[in-house]
Order: sequence, then C-alpha cells, then structure tokens
Amino acid sequence: MITLGIDLGTSAVKALLLDDGRLVATASAPLSVQRIRAGWSEQEPDQWWRATCDCLDALKADQPRALAAVRAIGLSGQMHGATLIDAHDAVLRPCILWDDGRSAPFCEQLERTAPRLRTLTGNLAMPGFTAPKLLWVRAHEPALFDRIAKVLLPKAWLRWKLSGEYFEDMSDASGTLWLNVAERRWSPELLAACGLDVAQMPRLVEGTQAAGSLRAEWVARWGFDAPPLLAGGAGDNAAGAIGVGAVAAGDAFVSLGTSGVCLLVSERYSPNARAGVHAFCHALPDRWHQMSVMLSAASALRWACAALGIATEAELLRRVASLGPAQRARAPLFLPYLSGDRTPHNDADAQGVLFGLTHDHDAAAIGYAVIEGVSFSLLDGWRSLAPERSAVSALSLIGGGARSALWAQLLASLLGVAMRVHEHGAAGGALGAARLAWLADGGAEEAVCRAPDVGDEFVPDAAAASLLLPRHERFCALYTALRDQFGSRRVAAEAPTLASAG
Repeated sequence: MITLGIDLGTSAVKALLLDDGRLVATASAPLSVQRIRAGWSEQEPDQWWRATCDCLDALKADQPRALAAVRAIGLSGQMHGATLIDAHDAVLRPCILWDDGRSAPFCEQLERTAPRLRTLTGNLAMPGFTAPKLLWVRAHEPALFDRIAKVLLPKAWLRWKLSGEYFEDMSDASGTLWLNVAERRWSPELLAACGLDVAQMPRLVEGTQAAGSLRAEWVARWGFDAPPLLAGGAGDNAAGAIGVGAVAAGDAFVSLGTSGVCLLVSERYSPNARAGVHAFCHALPDRWHQMSVMLSAASALRWACAALGIATEAELLRRVASLGPAQRARAPLFLPYLSGDRTPHNDADAQGVLFGLTHDHDAAAIGYAVIEGVSFSLLDGWRSLAPERSAVSALSLIGGGARSALWAQLLASLLGVAMRVHEHGAAGGALGAARLAWLADGGAEEAVCRAPDVGDEFVPDAAAASLLLPRHERFCALYTALRDQFGSRRVAAEAPTLASAG
C-alpha cells in the first residue's frame, strides 16, 4: 500500500511516498520567513500551498504511477502558528509563527485570567504558543480579531486546502494552550480567556484517524486513481517520533531541525511546567510525551553561514572538523537564543551571544562555538525532562543536523547517551506523516511504527565530556550574567524611529 506524507516545516515543505514501509521518492520546496521587526516571525499561507504544489508536481513527474496509487495522505506541520480565517475561508493576515516573540507581554495576562491553565495544558504560557498570539491580535488588531471565524494551525490550513474540511489532531492541538491535554478535548474555559469559543476551532481527531479526503480538483490535477483519505497526522515532533518508532513509554529522540527538541514518550499525562517542559498528547491514542524545546538549532548554523559568508552548512562543518581538542577548548562560547528560548529559561527576550572572541578565532572556531552552544542548550533541555530519562540508553537523532557525524558525536559525549542515526532520519516528519496515513488506512501499529535501520551509532566519549562539561558551566553562567540585559531588545524594538520621532 502506498501512502503520501507531507511535512509543512518552517524552511521547507517536504513530501514522501511510502510503499509498505519502503521509501519510494521524496520532494522538497523551500519556504522563507518574514521578520519585519525584531522578535517577529511570519509566513504567508499561500507560500505553503505553492510549495506543496511544487512537491506534488515533482512527485508526479518522477513517480506518476506510485503517486496515482496513493490511498492515504498524512500531514505533519510546524506547530503553534496562528492562521486566522474569516467566514468566507479567506486568510486574514500572515501566520504568526512558533518562534515569534511579540506576545510575551500577554503570557502573564493569560495565566492571570486562566488560573487553571498549567493544570489543564501541562504547560507554561509562552509566546511561542498560539493562545498568547490571539491576545496580541485582539489588543493590536481588534477589527481583524472580530472577523475571525476559525483559528488554524499551519497543517490544519493546508488540510483545508486539500480537503475543504477543518480538522486538527491531538498532538498539534496540544501546542495551542486551548486543549485539555489529559482529556484530549478543547477547553471552553481556556478559549474564553482569549475571547474565543469552540465553534472557532477545527474538529479534533487522533493522528491515526481518517479526517477528510482529497478534493476532486486535486485528484484530477495529480492523477490519483481514487480520492485518498487524509489522516489526522501530527505536529512535527510527534510525527518525527512516529518516523523513528518512538511510540512506547521510555522511547526518546533528539531533533536537530530549525528548532531543537528532546522528546520522551510516556503512557500518561506527565506535566512539568515549572521546568519549562511541554506535556503534549502523542499522535497515537492514549499516549503522551514530554518535550524540551529550543528555538534555534540547525537554524543557528544557517545564520552563522550567512554571517560568515560561507555557502553551505556542510562547508562550515568541514572547517570545524579540522579543529583539534585544544582549539575547541579555546573557542568562544555561543548562546544560541537567536529567537529567545523556551526550555528551560522561558525567556522570549534572550538573545544570541558570541563571547570570548580574540584575533586567533576564525570561521571554524565560530562554527564550532555555534554547534556546541546548540548542544549545550539541548543538554539543558534533556536534564529538564522526567527522571525516567535516566533509563534511556540510546537516543535517535533526526532532522537536518543528523547528517553531521561531528555534531552527533558531540551530543553523545555531552548528554552521556548513545546517538543513533537512522536511515532516512532527515525525513522524520514526512516519514511519520506517511506512516500515520498507513495507520489511518488500517495498518497495524507493530508493523507500521518500527524503528528504521540504524545507519550509525555514536557512543559517549569520556575524554570529550571532560572538556565539554566545564565549558557548559561557563555557558550557564554567561546566560545568568546577561539575563537582565536582554530586555533591551524589546525596548529597542518598541522605540520610535528617528523619522517617526521627528
């Protein structure tokens, strides 16, 4: 049976054809992010649709018979984005993305007006979540807020384009701060705190359930033999978990995508909001997961390449690999908070910092500082998860950063846990989406959700850890020393320009 997985990421849309577990073909189309003010991050939904069409056009050109035979489509997507729709199904404004920090002042307000928020959602109010974004819209764009008929996460909007129906799965809905995560239903209480109601939300389904079918016009355009059903799908990290077979309690992985994530599966709702840990529904029924999140992971390496004038991340990593242990020990420190931070600091004002530069430092030293700083932040997140993490003997490593053996070894030594890179690990979200489509069309979990073959395994190096851990202590001290200075970013962003002040 052939299924199609579509992953709506932040930097690209990816599509993947799966035939009874065998990867047939992939396609990708890039996306861009608009950052018109400091701390803001937006995308136009029409861009998502154009990229999706480009991917399916490419698959049709490359694998027309396999695409035609698709029986089910699964969706994975970047989480938290506020996509606002009017009564005529028109998009009201660009989507406010997961790494947008403008709603930080409204998080405290939300916790005051919804005192049970942490109990019901298992999460702190953070500006990356959807609910504070709607409070910002209500305060700053009230006329637009009054026209909202539906609030959709990115993949729910893409589902509407594909099927004409409004559905959302439990894992993605967990990231809105409107879901009662333990009971897996919308909370009227939390919606009311944002001036909304359940009628403005899509219908909830499990990730393995059928949730609409492809519109006739798209069946004709891409030549499907019959209208494929659409599965509930998953938020990007829950889909990544399905892709690497992290479906049982104690299964865990690290994702090095645009953001960085440590995820631990559980069979019960296990909130730890005080530590900035997310407690979300898994994409499978009756399962949950804990998750630590940093906002700039592989994207920090892309930033470094752009800043240093280096064409590709692979080239910068090649230079980093030339450094010996002594050179790495003398490298600058990097705080990777280019878009603020979630776990463990919950600090939307945090900023990126390169500390300790000298004339001796070159692009290789800066590149090393960046991947080390991202790894230090992931260590902070890993240590924030439930005590059950101590029983984990190996972590799957997924996302674009998983292509780097250097980075995988650094993480293994730092976290003290073996890192396993799987076949097709960089395609985690799209693979998980295709597997959820397979489940929705009757596939058995034990057959569908197998861990892919391990391509490489990286074991902890005690000598490397002895050099890394003291630098991690300095990394933590640097954030503490600078924390009170970061608020100036918001003040500067909100200050009038010279022209407007004149």
